[in-house]
Amino acid sequence: MGKKTKVAIAIAAASAAAWAGTKALSKPERRPGKPALQSERPLIFAHRGGCQLEPEHTMLAFKRSAELGVDGFEIDIRLTKDEEILVFHDETVDRTTNGTGAVASLTLDDLRELNHGYHFQNLDGEYVYREKQVAPVTLRELLTAFPTTLINIDMKDGPDTYEGSLMPSKLWRLIEELDAAERVIVTSFHCEQIDRFNLYAQNRVALGAGEAEVRNAFTTFTGQFGHLYHPKADVFQIPIKHNRIALDSPKFIQFLTSLNIPVHYWGVDDVVTMQRLIRLGAKGIVTGRPDLAHFLLQEA
Repeated sequence: MGKKTKVAIAIAAASAAAWAGTKALSKPERRPGKPALQSERPLIFAHRGGCQLEPEHTMLAFKRSAELGVDGFEIDIRLTKDEEILVFHDETVDRTTNGTGAVASLTLDDLRELNHGYHFQNLDGEYVYREKQVAPVTLRELLTAFPTTLINIDMKDGPDTYEGSLMPSKLWRLIEELDAAERVIVTSFHCEQIDRFNLYAQNRVALGAGEAEVRNAFTTFTGQFGHLYHPKADVFQIPIKHNRIALDSPKFIQFLTSLNIPVHYWGVDDVVTMQRLIRLGAKGIVTGRPDLAHFLLQEA
């Protein structure tokens, strides 16, 4: 046996011993179930209210999706200058003029004076302009208008911004005031924002996974060290693919499910893909086409 072969065997043996040692010592705990995630069938969320049927994040979209029978809305929020929580995705506002200014630099009254006609992708995949004046929606208005609908809330303001530093506490106070803790999911791309929010919520709200949490889960799972993953999220809302890495592996879904973490896939706008993901074990679909997802609800 050559020297290189002996070294390789020694390394493999050491790696196996390390794996066995960590597996014996590490016992991942299942996440406790949260009311917002309990369902006998996959949940259907209208992406930004149903952004391929009506202008995103508008009452036009929310009302139409509600009529189609979706379980919930997936929304983004930002803080205005006067510290109102606005349901809005982009950092700048009024797409008709390529950005009037940042949401954080305008008051709610300022925003309501702007022309909020939106560009949006229609059913033919074309981006069109909706001439009709559309008022911006606050989170308070949305939670009040749909008191039984699930709301998946994504905090868009970063933790290193002034408005981002205020958002977690502002959001929790509103959720608590409206007694909405059991029908919302709160998440952010930034794990730090989720942690800040949970300092106030104290695990009373279902938490989504930030980018770092998803990366940690995926790398430990694919590296055969899934037993070292200790989840902090109650649900993963992820795309099918990220940077050419497929995230729809049935084994990855099963791994998360074993920890009582349902997987919701966003950006799914055709029935065939919806059905495939559900067969693989997905527990939620976030779609801009709630009219198509409506057929899934009828089948359930």
